[in-house]
Amino acid sequence: MLKSIRDFFEANFGAAAPGDDSHRLAVATAALVLEVARVDQGVSAQERGAALAALQAKFGVTRTEADRLTELAQAEAAQATDYHQFTSLINERFSPEQKARVIEILWQIAYIDGKLDAYEEHFIRKIADLLYVPHAVYIATKLRARDTAT
Repeated sequence: MLKSIRDFFEANFGAAAPGDDSHRLAVATAALVLEVARVDQGVSAQERGAALAALQAKFGVTRTEADRLTELAQAEAAQATDYHQFTSLINERFSPEQKARVIEILWQIAYIDGKLDAYEEHFIRKIADLLYVPHAVYIATKLRARDTAT
């Protein structure tokens, strides 16, 4: 799986510099975004579109690249036994502000269908805890996402 992820990034962005984990970080973030869309027992077209748009904005990729990135993330998430492999990369590489932005993106995906499912809220709380996002920031991102969704 890591070879296909590396091949994708080399084909679309050139070879990564030694020690550059940006492709793994993108897949980790994409996996979390897709998981919040999936956690309420299905991914609607609206949620998938929002997830793709969020990935395009976060990583500056095209729609085609975002589609391929989501395929890779889905395959990686299907093999994962927990979320640690994703959140550990984000913890190592993202600033507190970037982590808050990831949580806000998760909230935006959760609110896209007009309702917040308890499973979505639980998942986002778990990820926020794993990313060491303070509770006040967690609530602020939730309120911003809710307010922009309505």
